[in-house]
Amino acid sequence: MKALTFVGGSDAELRAFPVVARRRTGYQLYLVQMGEAPFDSKPLSSIGPGCREVRVRDASGAYRVFFVATMGDDVFVLHCFQKKTQRTPQAALDTGRRRYREMTELIRARGRK
Repeated sequence: MKALTFVGGSDAELRAFPVVARRRTGYQLYLVQMGEAPFDSKPLSSIGPGCREVRVRDASGAYRVFFVATMGDDVFVLHCFQKKTQRTPQAALDTGRRRYREMTELIRARGRK
């Protein structure tokens, strides 16, 4: 099973989800950790190679989690947010790209040890 590594403030973002959305997201990430495909996800190559988005819904709305499971030995959670429009907000994409760069630096630093 791969470990979960939260990049930036993604752990606090996930904890801010309502209970049902958080549980559903946690299960989807568990599937990824086990090498399985989440129920509802899509690639997000605009963030970086290997980035995917998990999509979760509950009564309070739609929630998204950007993650990468193809680099290093971990599942890297980059960004978690509630989606309020059809289009993914530019700020969410920018945060995902910034944290993707942070993730690659983290992987490089681990390789130097």
